[in-house]
Amino acid sequence: MRRRLVPAATLLPFALLLTACGGNSSASTDTDGTGSVTLDVGDQKGGSEAVLRAAGELKNLDYKIKWSTFTSGPPLLEAVNAQAVDIGGVGNTPPVFAAGAGSKISVVAAWHGTSKGDAILVPNDSKLAGPKQLKGRSVAVAQGSSAHYQLIASLRAAGLSLSDVKVKYLQPADALAAFTSGKVDAWAVWDPYTSQILRAGKGRVLTTGEGVTNGLTFQVAAPSALKDTKKAAAIKDYLTRLRRATAWVHDHQQVWAKVWAEDTGLPYDVALDSVKRTNSTRVAVAVDKPLVASEQQIADAFTELRLIPRKVDFGDFVDTRFNAGLPPSTTPARG
Repeated sequence: MRRRLVPAATLLPFALLLTACGGNSSASTDTDGTGSVTLDVGDQKGGSEAVLRAAGELKNLDYKIKWSTFTSGPPLLEAVNAQAVDIGGVGNTPPVFAAGAGSKISVVAAWHGTSKGDAILVPNDSKLAGPKQLKGRSVAVAQGSSAHYQLIASLRAAGLSLSDVKVKYLQPADALAAFTSGKVDAWAVWDPYTSQILRAGKGRVLTTGEGVTNGLTFQVAAPSALKDTKKAAAIKDYLTRLRRATAWVHDHQQVWAKVWAEDTGLPYDVALDSVKRTNSTRVAVAVDKPLVASEQQIADAFTELRLIPRKVDFGDFVDTRFNAGLPPSTTPARG
């Protein structure tokens, strides 16, 4: 396990959280379980497979799980739409863009966590003291990512709009270089990038998404898989195991941080910071009307900005059959 802190200039372009910057590749990895039914699961590095394995939740499967690893949410959802993947995990924004594109997807499960890891970062010597002072400044952000909406929502909360800032659409690797070299005034990004910048002492938080974004992450399935009785049963079991594994993270933060660091190459201290700030706070919640309404706000915001080509009715892209026994989506994140 690598515990030394890497300099900010060498931070790797991790695209592993369920938030979704751009990307285009996938790779088949392991297969778990036995049986005649195979569930094709889309994943991201350090994601569902890693946490299920660490929590011991991949034992005694009476169906097979074939894992495919994607760089981020959008290409994963493209695979769901193409029926190449039955189910996969993403953040709160990729489903909105997929819905806007008319993709065949169904949100079937959700988790609510804090939005403290979603941050607008500024250099340590920046004179900016709050989001209102971003007016006229340059801000790097990955287009269509959860950070993109967080930037929009944070600006609105400060009485500004996206047109009030100079948006630089950059993927994390390029944004990191621009941020650390002083070519942009701020960077809207997510964990573990937030934790890496803070640990490296290369920046500070101007504001976070707490209170302005919904803190939701999702599992999204292919409608064709949900129509298959045997695959639907496997999905139900898979979601039950994933919910238990997510709860396990809260009670085993150091153990999970070690596994996550080894799986992704993150320094242990950075992984632990991110786990404490973000990963361990997630609680499984129902896919309900407040959730749909919250996602609808995101969809409407991007439609108004003409970043989504048509009006989206997010309620058409959810399936509530796996809600039994779950608390409302407004349930507070874990402390």
